[in-house]
Amino acid sequence: MKKDFFKKRRFFPFILVGAVLLLIDMITKFWVFHGLANMLYASPFYPYGGIGVFENVFGIDFCINRVTNQGGAWGIFGSYPIVLLIVRIAILVSVMIYALFINDMKTRQIPLLLVITGALGNILDRFIYGSVVDMFHFTLWGYSFPVFNIADTMIFFGVATLIIQSLFQKKKTKHVPRFSR
Repeated sequence: MKKDFFKKRRFFPFILVGAVLLLIDMITKFWVFHGLANMLYASPFYPYGGIGVFENVFGIDFCINRVTNQGGAWGIFGSYPIVLLIVRIAILVSVMIYALFINDMKTRQIPLLLVITGALGNILDRFIYGSVVDMFHFTLWGYSFPVFNIADTMIFFGVATLIIQSLFQKKKTKHVPRFSR
C-alpha cells in the first residue's frame, strides 16, 4: 500500500501543497521581519508597535507585530536554542519517517503534512533569522495571547486533527475466546 502512495500521481499533490504552505509561511515571515520593528511588550497601547487589523471586536484586539522567539511555545527553553533546534529536527525527522513509511491511514496524511510543513518552517527560521519570527498578536479580553505565526497554526491544526481523529477512531479489538467451566 505504501508503494502506491509514492507513485507520482499520489505523492506529487502532497509535495505541492506542502511547498505552497511553506512558501506562504516564509513570505509572511520575510515581510514581517524586514518590514516591522521588533515589538516591545512595554507598549501598552494597541497596536503595540505593529499594524492594527481590528480593535475591540467583542473585546478582542488583533494586530500584526514582529516578535522573535529563541525558544519553543511561549518562549520555553529559550536559554537552550541549540538543544531545542536539535530536538525540533529529531522530532521532524521522526514524524516524517512515520508519515512516509509507517502511517497507513489516509485520513492522517493531511494533518501530518501540516505538522511537517509547520515544523520545517520554524526550523528554517532558526537558520535564516536566528530565531522564529512570530507575527499574529491577539489580545483576548485584556489577556495578551502569545504571538504566533502561520507555521504554528499549521502545527496546531495538524495535531488537533490527529487528536480528534484518534478520539473518534474505532478501536480494533481482538476476539478473545471466553473460557467456560
